[in-house]
Amino acid sequence: MAVVDSGPMSPVEPQPTPVVEAAGLTKRFGPIVAVDGAELTVPAGRIVGLLGPNGSGKTTLIRLLLGLVRPDTGRVTVLGRQVPDRSLLAEVGYMPQSDGIYHELTVWENIRFFGDLYGGLGRGRAREVLELVELDDRRHSLVADLSGGMRRRLSLACALVHRPRFLVLDEPTVGVDPALRATFWHHFRELAAGGTTILVSSHVMDEADRCDELVFMRSGRIIARGSGAELRASAGTADLEAAFLHFAGLGPDGRPVGDGDATAGRHPTGPGPA
Repeated sequence: MAVVDSGPMSPVEPQPTPVVEAAGLTKRFGPIVAVDGAELTVPAGRIVGLLGPNGSGKTTLIRLLLGLVRPDTGRVTVLGRQVPDRSLLAEVGYMPQSDGIYHELTVWENIRFFGDLYGGLGRGRAREVLELVELDDRRHSLVADLSGGMRRRLSLACALVHRPRFLVLDEPTVGVDPALRATFWHHFRELAAGGTTILVSSHVMDEADRCDELVFMRSGRIIARGSGAELRASAGTADLEAAFLHFAGLGPDGRPVGDGDATAGRHPTGPGPA
């Protein structure tokens, strides 16, 4: 067969290194498999939503990605470095599901403490994040005197104060009113536009369409991933809650359909690990 010489090929544009690459992650707690063979890649500058019911393994997966828990199998790299790696601390922000702040300190003291941990940030940045979460007028209040929603807001401010390249938010809007939730998501979008990569976990499906990409988890397994539109189209459903049930092998009543988890572990655009 003749080969036609069409001249030199155009150079292929190098693809940016993903912020997170996880392969074969498994974590057991006694007989419980909290994370079961997770494979995950998170591109730079994207908002990726990790969705699933309580107990699906989202928080354990986050802790594995951050190096806070050692996996039984598998490996993780974040920003090109294998975790755990202390050098990543200054480049990663983490808002845990339980408030990671000090109740015996004031709001301002918490912000300045976390700012000092990350290199002694100025007072201007501390004031900026307090204004974002609408706590500037409570700066001198003890955390112990704040409501649960205010503590969530302060926890977010502490995660943002050092302008991290990779921001991990575990259920960030629990206990936050709708107006402030909209403000949070507007800021998350601004951060992503500026190059920050965000992984946000939730069990609330109505926030999912705010993400660039979604990862569905159930029983420790990643069962599907893709954009909201891709997941709905692949499942043939009008909403993401119904799409989740489809990929979990469940009917509208939440009960197994046919062989139960037959669809679990399939990518919405074809078979294979998500």
